[in-house]
Amino acid sequence: MFALDVKTILFMTTLMCAAMSVVMYAMHLSFRREVQGLGHWAAGLVLMVGSGMLFAALAVLPAWLVLPLGNLSLVCGIGMSMVGIRAFYGQPPGWRIFHAMWALNLASMAWWLFVQPSFAMRVAAFSFIVSVFYIDQLRQLWQRGERHFASWFFGALLAVQTMVVLTRGVAAMASGAQTVDLMRNSSLANVYLAVSNFMALLLTVGFLVLATRRLQRVLEKRSTHDPLTEVLNRRGFGEAYTRARARQRRGAGALALMAIDLDHFKAVNDQHGHAEGDRVLVKVATVIKRTLRENDSVARFGGEEFIVLLPDTSLPRAQQAAARIQGLLAEVERPCCTISIGIASQAAGDESLDSVLARADAALYRAKESGRNRVEIAALAAA
Repeated sequence: MFALDVKTILFMTTLMCAAMSVVMYAMHLSFRREVQGLGHWAAGLVLMVGSGMLFAALAVLPAWLVLPLGNLSLVCGIGMSMVGIRAFYGQPPGWRIFHAMWALNLASMAWWLFVQPSFAMRVAAFSFIVSVFYIDQLRQLWQRGERHFASWFFGALLAVQTMVVLTRGVAAMASGAQTVDLMRNSSLANVYLAVSNFMALLLTVGFLVLATRRLQRVLEKRSTHDPLTEVLNRRGFGEAYTRARARQRRGAGALALMAIDLDHFKAVNDQHGHAEGDRVLVKVATVIKRTLRENDSVARFGGEEFIVLLPDTSLPRAQQAAARIQGLLAEVERPCCTISIGIASQAAGDESLDSVLARADAALYRAKESGRNRVEIAALAAA
C-alpha cells in the first residue's frame, strides 16, 4: 500500500499556510473597511502555522506539553475561520461558540491524554469539535451567500472538509486508533492526510475567491460613487444620464436636472471644522435621496455641489421635488445650511448634457445672487 510522508506533507502545509496568512493580512490592511473577516482568517492561518511548528517539535519537547498546545492552536485556527466568515457576512462573531469549543477541546484532550489515555477518543473529540466550526460556516454561506460560482466553490470545499473530518471521527470511535493514526499505513489515514491538510489551503483559496468577488463590486462602486456621501460621482452620473436619455428617445417625457449648492458652506467648515462639514454633506445627500424616486439619480460633482437627474419629469414636478428637499433640510438639526437650486428641463432634442448642466448652473447662480435658499428655473435652450 502506498504511504504518504506525514512529515513532508505537514511541513509543506505549514509553509503554505504561512504564505497565505501574509496574503490575507495584506488584503486586510488594504480593504479592512470594505471586506470584513480577512484579518480573522489571517490570524487563523497563523495559529495553524503555530500548531504545525509545535507538532514538529515533538522530537525535542515532551508529548504532554506539545499535544494539548498543538491541538488547541489548531482548533483555535479553524475557529477563527468561522469568525472570519461571520464577519464577512456582517454577522455576530460567535465568540461564545469559539470559546466553548476550544475549552471543550482542551478538557477532552486532558482527559483522554492524562486520565484515561486513548488516542482514538482524542481524535474523535477533535473531529467533532472542529466540525462545529465547518458546519457553522456552511450555514452562514447557505443563508447569506449570493448565488454565484464563488459561493458554490467555497461551499463545496467546506462540505468535503466537513465530511472528511466527521468520517475520521466516526472511524476513530468505531475502529480504534489503527484506522486513523496518521503514522500508520492505512487507507483512511492516507486519504485524511491527503485531503484535510491541503484542504486548509483550498479553503483559504475559496475564501479569497469570495473576497475577490466582494472587492470587484467594491471597486466598481468606487469608480462610479462618491466615497464620502455614497451618491454618484461624475462618471456614475454620466452613465445614469446616458440611460435616461436613451429612454427619453424611446418616447419618455421631458428630462429635468437640478443643480444644488449649499449656502454659506464655508462658514460651516470655519466654525465647526471640516469633519462636521463632511457630516453636513452626508446629511444633505441623505435628504436628497429620500425625496427621489427609484429611477431618479443624485450625484456629487465636488465640494458642496450636487446634481439631481429627474427622468420623465416636467418643470412643475421638478419644482415640487426641489421644495420637498428644502423643506426636509429645514428640519435637520444644526449645524446645517440652506441650499440654492437651479432647474433646467431637456425636452426631446439634440441638446448635450454639458449644455443642460450649463443652463442649470446659470439658474443656480441667479438663485445665489437673489439671496440664496431659492429655486430658479433656467431659460429654455436656444432652438
